[in-house]
Amino acid sequence: MADSQAGAERKRVLIAEDEALIRLDLAEMLVEEGYDVVGEAGDGETAVRLAEELRPDLVILDIKMPIMDGLAAAERIAGGRIAPVVILTAFSQRDLVERARAAGAMAYLVKPFQKSDLVPAVEIALSRYSEIAVLESEVAGLTERLETRKSVERAKGELMTKYQMTEPQAFKWIQRTAMDHRMTMREVADRILAEGQEAGGTQPANS
Repeated sequence: MADSQAGAERKRVLIAEDEALIRLDLAEMLVEEGYDVVGEAGDGETAVRLAEELRPDLVILDIKMPIMDGLAAAERIAGGRIAPVVILTAFSQRDLVERARAAGAMAYLVKPFQKSDLVPAVEIALSRYSEIAVLESEVAGLTERLETRKSVERAKGELMTKYQMTEPQAFKWIQRTAMDHRMTMREVADRILAEGQEAGGTQPANS
């Protein structure tokens, strides 16, 4: 409940949702799960401004908002490397999920949602954002960076399929192996994929 993150630093969250009741529900759920809600906004423009001022650990954005919609706000927040973004979408907006990913969203949440849906989406977004930060610190060029991310994503899928690892466990295994063998994460990922092809391995789960 509220002290579920007692052993760790409480994550600071900014919420942007133009429907006040949904915003209130979100804030209550997050506080109950041990997150700090540091700011709330009813439109995308205010969300971007608050994100720049408050520098939260995570931003939750509804897609449909006045002045600036959630996709445009996500592009600004994710593009500026301010914080990971979770997008809120209605069932009728599922076609926008790909656009949300392209805008830099790390995870999405379909309305109506429950606390059991919210927490995994938040944790996935935080985990993926930290993974990308690690990869970007290793690789300088943008093209090489994107190729590295693709290889690591596919290698994670291979490990998850073969060894029933979770996504964070698979990433940590690749990261640790790279450090132990003084290789780049791209090299480790490429080896995993090559071994999978030689063994006639299964299609990676998240390719």
